[in-house]
Order: sequence, then C-alpha cells, then structure tokens
Amino acid sequence: MKTSLVLFLLTATVAFGQPAVKSRLENSPRHLEWVKVKSGSREIACFIAYPEVKDKAPAVVVIHEIFGLSDWARSVTDQLAEHGYIAIAPDLLSGMAPGGGGTSEFGGRDAVTKAVMSLSPDQVTADLNAVAGYVPGLSACNGRVSVGGFCWGGSQAFRYATNNPHLRAAFVFYGTGPERPEDIARINCPIYGFYGGNDARVSATVPGTTQLMQAAGKTYEPVSYEGAGHGFMRAGEENNALPANQQAMAEGWKRWLELLARANGG
Repeated sequence: MKTSLVLFLLTATVAFGQPAVKSRLENSPRHLEWVKVKSGSREIACFIAYPEVKDKAPAVVVIHEIFGLSDWARSVTDQLAEHGYIAIAPDLLSGMAPGGGGTSEFGGRDAVTKAVMSLSPDQVTADLNAVAGYVPGLSACNGRVSVGGFCWGGSQAFRYATNNPHLRAAFVFYGTGPERPEDIARINCPIYGFYGGNDARVSATVPGTTQLMQAAGKTYEPVSYEGAGHGFMRAGEENNALPANQQAMAEGWKRWLELLARANGG
C-alpha cells in the first residue's frame, strides 16, 4: 500500500468518524449476517462478513475489546471483508447477560466491561475453538484461519495462539502476551504486535514478551506507533481523533493487510 493510500485512509477516517459506524454497516455492499455457533452447551452469536471475491477466501477471527461486541468491532469485520477476507467476530458474552443475551443486553459499558473481565480463560478458549472450527467449514472459505484482537481481545489473541496450533498468524493490537515459558512454547504461528507509543501500561510489557519469544525461537514482531494511545485503531476513527491516533490507525491497517497477505501466501 503506497503513501497515497495511507493519506486516503486518513482522509476517509476523518470523514467517516465513529458516529458513522452503523451507517457503514447498514450501507455495506457486502453480505453481513449473524450466525450462532455451538460451543458445548452454549451458543455463540457471531457477526460475519463475506468478501465479494471469485475464489475461496481465508478467514480472520476478530476478538472484540473489553467493551464487548460493539458496532465498531463489527465494522472491523466489514473492512476486512472489503479487502478479501471472511471475517467473523464472536460475542464472547453470548448468554452471559441477565436475560440470557449478549453484549447488547447488559445495559451499559461498565456492566459489559465487568462481565468481560469475569470470563474464564477456559470458556474463552472453548468459544474461540468453536468459532475457529466453524469458519473453515464454510463453502466460501479456503480453510486458512488467522486471529486478531484489540485491547482485552489483543491479549486473548496472543493467548489463543498458545492453544490453537493451526492458526496462520495472530495479530495483537495493544494486548499483553503470556508470561509463562511453557505457554509460549506451544505457539505455532507468527505473532505480530501493534502498540501505542503513549500506552506504557501495555507497551512496557513488550520487552519481556520479546525476550520470552526469542528464547523459545518464536516469531514475534512488535511495532510501536509514536504518539498513539491505547485503542488507537478505534480512537483513530473518532471525528475529534488525535492526529497521532489517526496516523497509527492508518499505518496499522496498512501493516495488518500486508501481513495478512503474507500469512496467506499473498
């Protein structure tokens, strides 16, 4: 992707803005739908976006932020589909709301955040296994699956790579890595990190993660975006976004798409 396209992304982001996320989804020319995926005795509500392509496409499992499966997280699937990928975003709070629903039934961000933080790692892994096992069976999928996550979801993407040896790659957006060498040893795919230069809470963990990954002979390529804060991929789409977050968002998308193409043989 050339510099002119990065500038285009920046311009489009300012015009697009967070309030227009729903409009993007409503007006997308691509096929978007909700599906339910069985995970043991539970059903996981998943939002899936299909690309308009001739051949079978690789898939990306998108793991939402600590804010649950938001409209923004769903819009990420549409943007991935726009570039040729089947993208599926599970609501990992499915069935966890007081009325048996998911993210939208909690009634507010604080309640959603608390619920996400209370999810057991084993349940998250089981749900992701169900979704990662479901999407290759789609007739439009070529069987290749990667995972990407943001914030809490970034940490989960890293952790999930320790539990699924069949992933093509894991893309960690401002999330922390596992701390135990025995977990790192199970990783079987490259890990690509995206971090905000002004997000020391997360970025301060990168050197330790780098050391663990190098000691285990694993591929880990972290990149820090100068001046960007935590959550820059979402914050960069706000109408009043800081220039550093806008730039990091555009560069983050550029890098992500390039790495996805590499992971899938492009």
